[in-house]
Amino acid sequence: MRIAFLASEAPLAQTAREGLVAHYGTVDAAAADVIVALGGDGFMLHTLRDTIDLNVPIYGMNRGTVGFLMNSYSEEGLLERLAAAVEETIHPLRMRARDRRGGLHEAMAINEVSLLRQGPQAAKLKISVDGRQRMAELVCDGALVATPAGSTAYNYSAHGPILPIGADVLALTAIAAFRPRRWRGALLPSGATVRFDVIDAAKRPVMAEADSVSFKDIDWVEIQSERRISHKILFDPGHGLEERLISEQFN
Repeated sequence: MRIAFLASEAPLAQTAREGLVAHYGTVDAAAADVIVALGGDGFMLHTLRDTIDLNVPIYGMNRGTVGFLMNSYSEEGLLERLAAAVEETIHPLRMRARDRRGGLHEAMAINEVSLLRQGPQAAKLKISVDGRQRMAELVCDGALVATPAGSTAYNYSAHGPILPIGADVLALTAIAAFRPRRWRGALLPSGATVRFDVIDAAKRPVMAEADSVSFKDIDWVEIQSERRISHKILFDPGHGLEERLISEQFN
């Protein structure tokens, strides 16, 4: 089995990579049968984005903090763990956005696309789904659209629902909604196209983020699931995304 070991810049991750390379050897990611990513969830997202064209499964080992997308770290028995690993397939979100100067931006997000106020005043957003206006004005700190894989991240912190990994839906969640005050969001078909138009963008500037990639002074954003792209993540048996999503709801 040809393994490519990639690590974040954290000393703990770099030390782990040195030990694993000494034990198992390594190849370039383009020549690998599997990629082992060493770090935290942020590094896993970075690795998934960087290897999007390789169609190689990625097995993460936690040398970071949260590690929701990672397996536990051990230098021993890696070949056996890789042979027994369970593969989960996830699809990212594609974001298209236009800023107030007319510039167009595109980015991919594995967890969520979020809109956030840039200044002291609340954002005002108009929400449309598949070309039909669903909310004329949401006054809030922001809003986001999350995938099932990303539903335990920012979405959950904003009191959005945790989605089973096999659910064919997206979560649209408000962040600190002021009006309508009690509106918490909606569940949408995964094939839906969600559009946010920023109302009074000059006075109430808004930024858009696709995972950690951000764009400021946004005029509108369109979001949809990109079904043509599949990310393959490997998990130890009994510790896959589905089990983690269920367990998270009982913590």
